[in-house]
Amino acid sequence: MHVPTMAEMMANGQQPEILFWVGCSGSFDDRAKKITKAFVKLLNQANISFAVLGTEESCTGDPAKRAGNEFLFQMQAMTNIEVLNAYEVKKIVTACPHCFNTIKNEYPELGGNYQVLHHTEFLTELINEGKLTVKGGTFKGKRITFHDPCYLGRANNVYEAPRELIEKLDAELVEMKRSKKNGLCCGAGGAQMFKEPEKGNKDINVERTEDALETNPEIIAAGCPFCNTMLTDGIKFKEKEGQIKVLDVAEILAQAQDL
Repeated sequence: MHVPTMAEMMANGQQPEILFWVGCSGSFDDRAKKITKAFVKLLNQANISFAVLGTEESCTGDPAKRAGNEFLFQMQAMTNIEVLNAYEVKKIVTACPHCFNTIKNEYPELGGNYQVLHHTEFLTELINEGKLTVKGGTFKGKRITFHDPCYLGRANNVYEAPRELIEKLDAELVEMKRSKKNGLCCGAGGAQMFKEPEKGNKDINVERTEDALETNPEIIAAGCPFCNTMLTDGIKFKEKEGQIKVLDVAEILAQAQDL
C-alpha cells in the first residue's frame, strides 16, 4: 500500500489535494491502524491525490488540553502549525474527531487556518460527486446502529454524513434511544482514554454499549478510533464478540467494496 508523504510530494514539485491527518491512534494502535488502511484504500479507489506527514506529524495536543495542560497543548500545536504552513497545506481530512475538532476550532487562533473535514464528510462528498461508488455487499440489509462521537456530533454538529454513508449501503440504520444531540459519550473523551476510570457502579463504555445492544444490531458503527476501542471493550464485557462487530464507517465502506 503506497502512502506518499508531504516531503516526497514536495520534492517532486507536487501539491496533494488533501493532507490525511492520521493521528496518534491511527498511527500506533493496532486496531485503529485498520481504520487508517481502510480509508487509504478508499482514497486510492477514488483516485484522490493525498499525502501524510509521516514522522513529521505529532499529536495535535488534544489530550494535553483536555487534561488541563494548556502550555503543552500550545507547544504541540505550534510545532504542527509550523510544519503544515511550511507545506502550504489547505485541506485536511482526518478519521479522528479529536484531531478534527482541535485542528478545526483551536488551531486558527494560533495561526493554523485550514479547511478541515472528518473522513465521513469527505467520503460523502466523494460519493455525491461520483468519484466513489458504493456497493452494499455483505452489509446489505444488516442492522447497523451508529454511535455519535462527542467531538464530531455535539461539538461540531456533524450527524448526517456517517448516517448517509450507512444508508447508501442499503443497510438498516437503527438509532439508539440516546443519539445525535442526546448521544452519550463512550467514556474516552477529555483525555479519559489514557487513565483508569474512577470508582463507580458501572463503566460509562458499558452503559453506552447497553444503549447499542437495545437496538439489537449486527454491527455497531463508529466514526472515531477512541469510541471504537471503548465500544469493543464494552462488547467484550458483555461477551458478545461472536455476534456483534464494532467497525468504523470507513471499514464498512471498504469491506463492502471488497477493497
